[in-house]
Amino acid sequence: MKRPITFAICGCGSRGLEAYAAYQKHRPDRMKIVAGADCRPGRLALLRERYGVAEELCFASDERLLDQPKLADVMLIATQDRQHVPAALRALDKGYHVLLEKPISPELSECRCLLEKARETGRIVVVCHVLRYTPFYAVLESLVRRGEIGRLETIDAVEHVGYWHYAHSFVRGNWRRADETSPMILAKSCHDMDILRWLAGDRCLKVQSFGSLDHFRAENAPAGAAARCLDGCACRESCLYDAERIYLDSRHCGLRQGRDGWPNNVVAGGPPTEEKLYEALRTGPYGRCVYHCDNDVVDHQTVSLTFANGVHATFTMTAFTETCRRTIKLTGTLGEIEGDMEKNTLLLRRFGREEEVISPDDSKSEFAGHGGGDAGLMEQFCCLIESGGAESLTGIDASVESHVMALAAEASRLRGGETVVLADFQQTIHT
Repeated sequence: MKRPITFAICGCGSRGLEAYAAYQKHRPDRMKIVAGADCRPGRLALLRERYGVAEELCFASDERLLDQPKLADVMLIATQDRQHVPAALRALDKGYHVLLEKPISPELSECRCLLEKARETGRIVVVCHVLRYTPFYAVLESLVRRGEIGRLETIDAVEHVGYWHYAHSFVRGNWRRADETSPMILAKSCHDMDILRWLAGDRCLKVQSFGSLDHFRAENAPAGAAARCLDGCACRESCLYDAERIYLDSRHCGLRQGRDGWPNNVVAGGPPTEEKLYEALRTGPYGRCVYHCDNDVVDHQTVSLTFANGVHATFTMTAFTETCRRTIKLTGTLGEIEGDMEKNTLLLRRFGREEEVISPDDSKSEFAGHGGGDAGLMEQFCCLIESGGAESLTGIDASVESHVMALAAEASRLRGGETVVLADFQQTIHT
């Protein structure tokens, strides 16, 4: 019997410990976590409790873990955005294969550095663009490649972030500031840039983007708003973003509605209880008024993209939606496809024929995050390691290309919507 692939984890947060590590429970014959690092003792305690990692192999920092001799086959890096590349470079030098949470880095120079190191060492580096591994996008891409709608002409994609998700992650949470993490188009939507590149089937030539932070600003705070929701705020009854309402009572993520996973486990720092949540909301970042935070990433953004094969695409990211989902429409010379990832439906309309409703097979098991993409990623990554390096759907080369698209879009936005030619943009960064 083959031994499971061994993993060490840098960063035992929501993605590292809840999303990717969970594959061990699903397939213990294929994955075994043997070491980990996190600056929070409580997260290391969960690593020991859930996965049986020895205490002496739990480290208080990535640096300490990477100071050790090679401990596993794979280094899973799920730290904050700007910590990714330094840890990945050291891991490759130690002989690890690397599974890297997206984005690679907000610095294009670092993305290139990692690409070069992966080629130099001959190790496998896969970036966690999990959407490619979902049945929804896999079926959609297959329909396009089979020519079901003729030659692809346009793509129109929308990321509905969700008002409560945006408030959690991008106003109060870890990704609220571009200088500390990444711009919104990279931190949240590099998935989408990757999908657009994959569906278009050719390199992106130029982009144009507009967007801003309009709503979550101090001047939009209602009269009587307190700095923290639980500090006697006069607006709590009518405020959509009241922290108690979101984390305790919301139908989307309220603990009292049985939602004891993300984001409540992030707020509580582990398995949530009402007591832990109230304490976190009284003292931590998630209890702050959304109009009185230090956030600066955009709350809506649009991007127009032109590809070398003549495909044109538009992408919209908006905070102002009820649900968290992605929708997409593709048009071709012989038909069109509309898709809603939350509903798990694709509507195929071949011109002159009856509409066909397609429901891609998606697992409804407990390990089906991102529409099954988390499971699909881990399954294919383990196959990749076992096979000794067959081609990956989201290898470092493809991921760097989509990062260039996102960073060029952000450059365009900051220049007031100026058209950015990617070849020129990359040359400017390179020099």
